[in-house]
Amino acid sequence: MAEFHGDFQVPQGRFAIVAGRFNALVSEALLSGCRDALARHGVAESAVDVAWAPGSFEIPLVARTLATTGRYVAVICLGCVIRGETPHFDMVAGQAAAGVMQAGLATGVPVIFGILTTDTVEQALNRAGLKGGNKGADAALAAIEMVNLLAAISSS
Repeated sequence: MAEFHGDFQVPQGRFAIVAGRFNALVSEALLSGCRDALARHGVAESAVDVAWAPGSFEIPLVARTLATTGRYVAVICLGCVIRGETPHFDMVAGQAAAGVMQAGLATGVPVIFGILTTDTVEQALNRAGLKGGNKGADAALAAIEMVNLLAAISSS
């Protein structure tokens, strides 16, 4: 019986980050945490490209386009959808999640969901590093681990 695990060794190749410009204060904090985590794990700054999408709804198309280029070992999606007074939140959050998942499944490239879905701006800022932890950093670690996990499976 085989058992496969990813690790946090720096993989060969480039990483792409797609950040949503809407709720930029939060997205910029997530991006900072993501870049920091990649650097702390040995990914050179020159091996990271960033694409800015208008908002979280547009992130999946950008992610899929980046993934299909063959230039990236993983694509990390960062953004923030904050609940408002209309059902718009449910539409955007649900479709962003589904689209990110579909981009990974369609391309075979790890496409990581680092889009916050919160009730308030305060919750979003807390998850973007204001109060311990940064979900952008968590997304970076998930990307490294997934690249290594898929490599372990492929080489068995």
